[in-house]
Amino acid sequence: MMEKVAAIEAFAPILGVPIVAISIAWVVNTWIRVRHGYPLENSWGKAVYPKTSSEELERIKLLSQENAQLRAELGSMKDRLANVERIVTDSSYQLTHEIDRLREREEVN
Repeated sequence: MMEKVAAIEAFAPILGVPIVAISIAWVVNTWIRVRHGYPLENSWGKAVYPKTSSEELERIKLLSQENAQLRAELGSMKDRLANVERIVTDSSYQLTHEIDRLREREEVN
């Protein structure tokens, strides 16, 4: 009986230190997540206390509207860029550009 107690006393620090270290790491990790606003999750990855305040819903709505506006603006910019590319790659534009360059050379000489 005394041998079993001595064996348990010998292995207790070996088992106890990792358990305490893991527990402290979990507490610190949770504290950092809460401090920076990350939602707490259960073991299945679902939010424990999901935030759905009216302020956050309004913010999501505003961000969605801004996203839609930026996508529309990006679409119009792509169309304008396509037109500019078409003009620049057009053979008559290149020919006109070369003629203008030759005229400038003649004026300099």
